[in-house]
Amino acid sequence: MDLNRATILGRLTRDPEVRTTPNGKSVATVGIATNRVWVNSSTGAKEEKVEFHNCVLWGKLADIAGQYLSKGRRIYLEGRLQTRDWLGQDGVKRYRTEIIAESVILLDRPPAGVSSNAPRDFSAPPAPSASAP
Repeated sequence: MDLNRATILGRLTRDPEVRTTPNGKSVATVGIATNRVWVNSSTGAKEEKVEFHNCVLWGKLADIAGQYLSKGRRIYLEGRLQTRDWLGQDGVKRYRTEIIAESVILLDRPPAGVSSNAPRDFSAPPAPSASAP
């Protein structure tokens, strides 16, 4: 058995971009920044590195993201890694690795003017299992 699992805790780098597919399903893309802080063993100086993650939310999670998430909000996201590829206009094959969200937890208070009655923990319904032939 293999495991494809991603867990991140960070801040949104931009407001969610919510779209609807031609068959009516909602999809949202968000960017999340995470950072790592350590002390350089040779200089003793504190150092920091930021990683940026592309995340995709489908269905109800996408609708919730569009309603409650905004740039700077702190969230905890769990999902799976998925890499997609396409041919760019210049003829070069491009790749993008994304986290496909399965659950999201809002970690901070909403900004002023936004309802604080928003749920804090969201999980996508389980994906249908493929039947064996």
